[in-house]
Amino acid sequence: MPPKATTQVALGSQGGLAEKDAIFKGGFLASVYQERPKGSPGIEKVTTRFPPEPNGFLHLGHSKAITINFGFARYHGGDCYLRFDDTNPGAEEGRFFDAIEEMIAWLGFKPIKVTYSSDNFDKLYELAEQLIQDDGAYVCHCTQEQVKASRGVGEDGKGGGKRAACAHRDRPISESLKEFRAMKDGKYAAGEAVLRMKQDLSDGNPQMWDLAAYRIPKESRPHHRTGRTWKIYPTYDYTHCLCDSFEGITHSLCTTEFELSRQSYEWLCHRVKVYTPMQREFGRLSLEGVVLSKRKLTALVQKGYVHGWDDPRLYTLIALRRRGVPPGAILSFVNDLGVTKANAFIEVTRFEQYLRKYLETTVPRLNVILDPIPVVIENLPDEYLEMVELPFSKDPAFGNHSIPFTKTVYIEHGDFREEDSKDYFRLAPGKAVGLLKVPYPIIATGFEKGSDGRVSKVQATYVEPDADGKFKKPKAYIQWVGHSPSHHSPLKARVRYMHSLFDRKDPDTHPDGWEASVNHSSEEWFNDALIEPGFLEIKRRAPWPEEAGEKGLGEGQAKPETVRFQGQRTAYFCEDKDSAPDNIVLNRIVSLKEDTGKQDDTGKKEGAEKVGDLAKSENKKRKEDKKKKKGIEKKATENKDAEKKDKETEDAEKNNKEEEGTEKTTQDLPLRQKDTEK
Repeated sequence: MPPKATTQVALGSQGGLAEKDAIFKGGFLASVYQERPKGSPGIEKVTTRFPPEPNGFLHLGHSKAITINFGFARYHGGDCYLRFDDTNPGAEEGRFFDAIEEMIAWLGFKPIKVTYSSDNFDKLYELAEQLIQDDGAYVCHCTQEQVKASRGVGEDGKGGGKRAACAHRDRPISESLKEFRAMKDGKYAAGEAVLRMKQDLSDGNPQMWDLAAYRIPKESRPHHRTGRTWKIYPTYDYTHCLCDSFEGITHSLCTTEFELSRQSYEWLCHRVKVYTPMQREFGRLSLEGVVLSKRKLTALVQKGYVHGWDDPRLYTLIALRRRGVPPGAILSFVNDLGVTKANAFIEVTRFEQYLRKYLETTVPRLNVILDPIPVVIENLPDEYLEMVELPFSKDPAFGNHSIPFTKTVYIEHGDFREEDSKDYFRLAPGKAVGLLKVPYPIIATGFEKGSDGRVSKVQATYVEPDADGKFKKPKAYIQWVGHSPSHHSPLKARVRYMHSLFDRKDPDTHPDGWEASVNHSSEEWFNDALIEPGFLEIKRRAPWPEEAGEKGLGEGQAKPETVRFQGQRTAYFCEDKDSAPDNIVLNRIVSLKEDTGKQDDTGKKEGAEKVGDLAKSENKKRKEDKKKKKGIEKKATENKDAEKKDKETEDAEKNNKEEEGTEKTTQDLPLRQKDTEK
């Protein structure tokens, strides 16, 4: 079985490891706990809740709230409820309920109980009648425009004007009670009557300006649990605090968008004379250049920009799972970011760096060829077979496996060049290159081209040692896959590369609207990729790693996305859910970390430039572009896009000058033979 990695694998701010549960041991959440610790009056056990609305799929931002609420309770020996805030039947669907529970379990958390706001519909209604009778609520028939005007909002939509009481605010209690019961009996249509709380219009907090407590939904759609029993439904502002109270929540932890709501939260609990939980707010998690809003995600799905809610280009949790992001990596990411009241607006590149760090030590390594070209080693007999032992990782605990080295092997098309040059260290006519872990190098002796003008076959010879057993060691080693059908080598695969779904960091800045910034080349396919047969063993031994909600799976029970591995010199991959034994489909999780100072198993440095014919022309074009821009670079400091292009050009030129023997990861090549899908 694979080694058991731990959730303590997390990249610290300085590249180190973050301590597990660090967010609860100190800082903001530790101070929140100390305000109402276990053992203080009325607090026998810490109790929290995660209360999602079942009207969409959870995304990466929700992972922070999940980790905080479930983790806070666990760390302090308490309980956490999963409570569905199911008070809007027009937007709720059964698939959302199921997906939310599934994602919480995938992250490794188990609620003490799954509850629903609808469990308390009868009790909530009774308290609403009590609130009316105590002159704390009234039925209002104002239009939305009238309500806005009473709150000081002018015709131009700007607030700050004089606030005034609604015409119905001081109606007799008995009249409001009668009207409320009429609402319940279905005598009013949506928008014709609303129960509003009688709060404090003079308060500077808008959350005290007579918020709605009950409304009549626009859609006459049956509730998923109560059917058509109710014709009115409580609002979030009315329901949330009372359900917290009913469940004995000690620490109601939510994002800072609800900070102003704390006053109305406490006001209502005091007004109806129920236990008042302690609400505290933390900063939310957002990613730059990523769409997380339900409205925009729905548009992307419905308009066909993506293939569904689990499209690996999205940042919904079901999409990240399908992409191969381990749940333990998400937990580590949240833990290392820390928790304060400040919102965390993180660049996607930082999240990807966490993934690399996490995957580097928790998944095995295999040889993968995205754009294969056959190499026929002509001085080997047709039946030649040598089993070459490869480690699954630098960590011996991962074990070893053997793959066949034969007369024909496949290498990356970009690892061969028709014409050699001094700054090129892989295969070219008359030049030797090493095949990873193969005893001796090969030298290219010739090549053939297809009708498309591309090299279709390379001829080579195997360099045998001299009488003294000596041979000249090559300056570079490349990955390869041998041709041996009896050893299931190679395995054919289709590989999907995901790129940014948008062409800018902030899609909303596009003058034609956010949809105009959709990158229609964000999905690329390599339909002729090859994998070494070691894939079959790591599939059998999955999950990789065995962490969070992926623990305890028996052999062969792991889902495709848990079959994760590093493709040597290429990227991190996982198997896709559409994969089949005769049709393997892989997703790229994230590219390899670029680090020119890091030694790989061959003793050569990884991360320097890998140059093929296309890469050479690309670099030449970049140099020409730089010359054209030279006279205006100083004036371009305020243009972020121009700065980015200049930086990429400088990096490309710098890589050209790296010392001999260095390689660059395959994902940095201008890749060819890609099928682009919208």
